[in-house]
Amino acid sequence: MTTNNEPRTTNHELYDIVIIGGGPAGFTAGIYTARARMKTLLFESLSVMGQAAMTETIENYPGVEKASGFGLVESFKKQAESFGLKTLQDTVHSLCPCKEGGRDAWKVAADSGEYKALSVIVASGASPKKLGIPGESEFLGKGVSYCATCDGPFFRAKTVVVIGGGDTAVEEALFLTKFAAKVILIHRKDRLRAAKVIQERAFACEKLSFIMDSVVLAIKGSASVSSVDIRNLRTGEVSSIECSGVFVFVGWSPNTGLLEDIVSKDPSGAVLVDGRMMSSSPGIFAAGDCTSKILHQVVTACGDGAVAAYAAGQYVDELKGVAYK
Repeated sequence: MTTNNEPRTTNHELYDIVIIGGGPAGFTAGIYTARARMKTLLFESLSVMGQAAMTETIENYPGVEKASGFGLVESFKKQAESFGLKTLQDTVHSLCPCKEGGRDAWKVAADSGEYKALSVIVASGASPKKLGIPGESEFLGKGVSYCATCDGPFFRAKTVVVIGGGDTAVEEALFLTKFAAKVILIHRKDRLRAAKVIQERAFACEKLSFIMDSVVLAIKGSASVSSVDIRNLRTGEVSSIECSGVFVFVGWSPNTGLLEDIVSKDPSGAVLVDGRMMSSSPGIFAAGDCTSKILHQVVTACGDGAVAAYAAGQYVDELKGVAYK
């Protein structure tokens, strides 16, 4: 019996570059490496849905007035594959250094087998942060969700709660008003953090109401969610709100577990990179939401991916002894 940590086969091909992640950063890197005629393999995990793909509408990507997140990522993939990028729907579990033909290389262990590359670009993205409160894990899939685009249609004509105050929380709350009879957004601060244009839409929406300076203490129900307990941080008052669903949007945690003890990270677990998107380990580059950065957007992820691809290509050429004039 084969487990995730025991690959079934060993692929004897040596790739110039392996890209881990099928989001905007990963596919942009793939476009650049494929155009540079680097032998590249991109791993696209089906078990992790990226932040971009979970976004219903993206309207701040230059040159694209409005697009679904999933549709935009699919267009990136199609463009990358048109240049000859090889993609594999598989999950990578670990990396370790190795030697190949006297050169430093990296062994990539995935569900389907082991692969080798001279360089690796990690574009593994991030996953939604959890609240860590009673009822959150118990009611996952029974009223608790981290994706309005995925689960919004299940709450037609019902009351739902959204937790968070940033761009994602407010945008997803607005999306939920297409289905729910009432959407209540709960935020721990006295003002939202979302962009002003998004706030303007939210405050103008009659189906969306706000409870500020408050936190959710517990999610309750029997077979499914029926209410949440909240506490006002100013007064200390505890109250209950009846609802059928709870959507949590309180930030993202970088998917960097496979890099444990391999690269340097910041306190949140995000990869620390230099201006070339190289990590503390030679040959390992990182791009997008898995890196330590101030702005997490599709446009910045694409920029990261382009830089990482160019720098990784130079790194590989240097390993091969290709001289730059």
